[in-house]
Amino acid sequence: MKKVQLLLIIFLGIIFVIGIYFVRNKPLGQKAKSERLTPFTVVLDWTPNTNHTGMYVALAKDWYKDEGLDVKILPYATGASAEVLLTSGKADVGVGSTESVVASVASGNPVVSIAAIVQHNTSGFMARTDSGIKTPKDLDNKLYGGFGTPIESAILQKIITTAGGTGAYKTVNIDVAAMQALISKQIDFFWVFEGWEVVQARKLGLDVVYFPSLKYGIPDYYTPVLIASPTEIKQKPELLTKFMRATKKGYQYAIEHPKEAASILIAQTPKDTFPDKDFVVASQEFLSAHYVDKGRTWGLQEQKAWYDYPQFMLDAGAVVGKDSKPVKKLDFASLYTNEFLK
Repeated sequence: MKKVQLLLIIFLGIIFVIGIYFVRNKPLGQKAKSERLTPFTVVLDWTPNTNHTGMYVALAKDWYKDEGLDVKILPYATGASAEVLLTSGKADVGVGSTESVVASVASGNPVVSIAAIVQHNTSGFMARTDSGIKTPKDLDNKLYGGFGTPIESAILQKIITTAGGTGAYKTVNIDVAAMQALISKQIDFFWVFEGWEVVQARKLGLDVVYFPSLKYGIPDYYTPVLIASPTEIKQKPELLTKFMRATKKGYQYAIEHPKEAASILIAQTPKDTFPDKDFVVASQEFLSAHYVDKGRTWGLQEQKAWYDYPQFMLDAGAVVGKDSKPVKKLDFASLYTNEFLK
């Protein structure tokens, strides 16, 4: 009898231990973990696209949750720049560009680049070939659909004159989608990203020519980049490190699995964001090959890129301060950091 009681006590003890384990590690444990997640917001620079894929991958695969973060990607809103949202404390990280970082710092609203999304500048100018444009020299006297930023004129002047032109093009600020304006012949050319508009144009069967900025004397630079405010960097370095660790995994996945990453981007965004899914896959395949050079770590930034192009902007008079006067000097080292790419 005593032996039976002893066995019963041992059995009940085992059941109790197993029960405690599952209570701590299953549903209640997961709920407790969820309650400990730290809210973290990301603001985009435009509507969702393949520049952003790595973050959507990390979100879908719960890699942010694994780092203890409850990440929300805020939709793009016209008139609410990432830089202003960051410095006003309404977002933790944003998507920006070298131009936006330099301009924001010069205007007294400093932000810092914490990672390069794409290793090299993949932007340039795309034109209709039926406008008689074969080289940048032929952009003389053609109609450019612009966005009204100070740097556009400097870049175009450099590209056209490097190719032997005078740089005497005409410009109009476009009030419709740039691609639509090009298709309807309202403009002859505009500034594009090779991995988006050029892929799109060729998929649509448009006869276009593309002039990469890097081939015509423009210093290499990072665009887009992930940015944060100096206050965020000072007060929340651990959170930024966790965010970047998961984000890096997301982009690495996209590098290795472009088609799957494109499917994740489509699934993670509102239903009608991408009417043409094949186009998204084509764009992703292009960018997955350009996120980082072979043998390098995604996101790392080099001093040269953050000195040469910002200096080009200053020399061109394309950077103005709070007093609306051209800025001649900036602390280039303060524009970027690699400290969260560990």
